[in-house]
Amino acid sequence: MNMKVLPKPLEFEWDKGNTNKNLKKHDITDSESEEVFSNKPLLLSLDKKHSIETEVRYHALGKTNSDKAMFISLTVRNNKVRIISARKANKRERKIYGKK
Repeated sequence: MNMKVLPKPLEFEWDKGNTNKNLKKHDITDSESEEVFSNKPLLLSLDKKHSIETEVRYHALGKTNSDKAMFISLTVRNNKVRIISARKANKRERKIYGKK
């Protein structure tokens, strides 16, 4: 499911707690995470399990400029994309992405 949730112009917001978190946990840089939003196709879906009344969360499947398949958890706050988590896509996610 693709949704029109991303703000234009596309801007990102990183807080101190999230800066380089994905580098430490998943060997993914913040800039690699941002690249996914500039490459097509980008698949967005609602993350019903982690959304709460005050914040809607989404999953994104996409690829970096170096063609690395990625899974990203995100929200949009104050008209900016806030990446919660970014990692390499697993086998099932790569299969879903490959069908698009």
